[in-house]
Amino acid sequence: MRIVYMGTPEFAVETLKALVENNYNVVGVITMPDKPAGRGHKLQYSPVKQYAMEKNLPLLQPVNLKDPEFIEELNKWNADLQIVVAFRMLPEMVWNMPSKGTINLHASLLPQYRGAAPINWAIINGDTKTGITTFLLQHEIDTGNILEQEEVLIFPEDNAGDVHDKLMTLGAQLILKTVDAIANDTVEPRKQIEIEALRPAPKIFKETCKINWKKTPEQVHNLVRGLSPYPAAWTEIIVPNGEKMNLKIYKTSPFNEEHNLNSGTIITDGKKLLRVAVEGGYVDILELQLAGKKRMSTEELLRGFKINETFKMI
Repeated sequence: MRIVYMGTPEFAVETLKALVENNYNVVGVITMPDKPAGRGHKLQYSPVKQYAMEKNLPLLQPVNLKDPEFIEELNKWNADLQIVVAFRMLPEMVWNMPSKGTINLHASLLPQYRGAAPINWAIINGDTKTGITTFLLQHEIDTGNILEQEEVLIFPEDNAGDVHDKLMTLGAQLILKTVDAIANDTVEPRKQIEIEALRPAPKIFKETCKINWKKTPEQVHNLVRGLSPYPAAWTEIIVPNGEKMNLKIYKTSPFNEEHNLNSGTIITDGKKLLRVAVEGGYVDILELQLAGKKRMSTEELLRGFKINETFKMI
């Protein structure tokens, strides 16, 4: 089959690599336009573009997916199947073009966690398992008929980066399995079953990432690991003179214990321990980053930045 591949970030490279290295017929790649990045605003290639260029794959980078010139160029590739991994919403004229349709790889067990950030939200919500799904694109986002699914356990200390890497690897193999089933005409699409307790996976914004210290230890811990290493949970620390500083938190350890302290109260020995009181317990901060500084362990931070119990997290 003639395959056109669409994707942008690192998560999408693993699947494209699996297709190329296993000699599937990838006739073209579509990725996002280059974006300026860094202090010099130098144009930066997407990870998918970098890989496509290394392998000399034909490449398109449309700004507008409805642009007649883009549609004409896409038509010339004469794809039997299109594969989408971490790309953009496609107009019907694009996803309906190939004879075998367009399949998408989604990092959840659909219909759970439809949306832009399924990995983050599964961990934030304290789930103990998630998975990966291949499905056929249709009008409503992430609602098409399911082709294949695989489950993955989320261990208590897994963060979003850990689960991302598991699903990235598993997803590449699931795409190969799905493509083979389509090629052999053994695929059996099934409708998504609408259930009452559906959890969405909306885009993560800055305010989503702010820690609420009035939550329970587990809730705070799950938010931190669900946003680590990127975009990272954050809070503000108030010093005695009233100045506020932003602080990103990457790793925590929660425990339940009754206390009478106000939420956000800091307990520290000034050397290794940085503990914050929350509802019904405490959260120990293990890795963090002050604004303008590098990410480091709590012990490293306390060697150069003195925090005492007159400070407070808000």
